[in-house]
Amino acid sequence: ISYSLQHLFPQNGRDVFEIDRKTGEIRLRGELDFEEVGLYRLQVDAADQGNPPLSGHCKVVVEVL
Repeated sequence: ISYSLQHLFPQNGRDVFEIDRKTGEIRLRGELDFEEVGLYRLQVDAADQGNPPLSGHCKVVVEVL
């Protein structure tokens, strides 16, 4: 299975989060500041290598306290 981050809100979330394509582990690339952004919404897509490939997605919400 291969994982990827697709839709991020706000858009600068691409600079803050990264995902391990093999394990799906989401990590921080930088610091979070609740005074700048209090909530991030991420869409994680997963696809297998079958023929035809199957895929799914989920929404991850990160609230910065």
